[in-house]
Amino acid sequence: MNYINTLLFGLYPFIALTIFLVGSLIRYDRDQYTWRTGSSQLLERKQLRIGSYLFHIGVIAILAGHFVGLLTPKWVWHMVGISAPAKQLMAMGIGGFFGIICFVGLTILIKRRLTNPRIRATTSRMDLTILLLLYAQLILGLISIVVSTGHMDGAEMLKLMTWAQSIVTLDGSAAAAAIADVHIIFKLHIFLGMTLFLLFPFSRLVHIWSVPVQYVRRNYQVVRARAAR
Repeated sequence: MNYINTLLFGLYPFIALTIFLVGSLIRYDRDQYTWRTGSSQLLERKQLRIGSYLFHIGVIAILAGHFVGLLTPKWVWHMVGISAPAKQLMAMGIGGFFGIICFVGLTILIKRRLTNPRIRATTSRMDLTILLLLYAQLILGLISIVVSTGHMDGAEMLKLMTWAQSIVTLDGSAAAAAIADVHIIFKLHIFLGMTLFLLFPFSRLVHIWSVPVQYVRRNYQVVRARAAR
């Protein structure tokens, strides 16, 4: 069991993240034409607008929360006066709120893609696989909040933080050891999350790299009406 734990949580994350980074670079270099969202807006707009809006708000907040919550050293939290139990309660509340928003949005998007014949015809196997994996990952995340209510001391959360920070410092042994005895729900959540990173370069998720942040600081476009003849 120790070998399997080390393989899945001490080695697999490095494999997945390497493929995530290198695969994205290779795809951008060799196949830029596919570097797009593949939007189906022209086929249906109403459900897409609602579902996409809710999904993106939820997922951006969740990713930001995971990034800050897992990678911020615990001494920083202590320095600002937030204890482990308080941080766990805050994470459960904020994560649950945005998780539900994301869940509703993703449910709309999956229903739309499966029940609209025209959109289903343009859906690839990878598109559907990614949507269903995201759905499963989101459900696991919401279940993990329920599981967390059984231990409000923040101990499990600290183990997950140690795992994430050990991955960043390239210490696979410490990462695997940190979560060896955490609840199976958290392990499934981590494993599926790493699998999504692994599949990232082979899906339309690559469009995340091309978020148009430059539009925030670009100059306004001046449009003048054509003078009447």
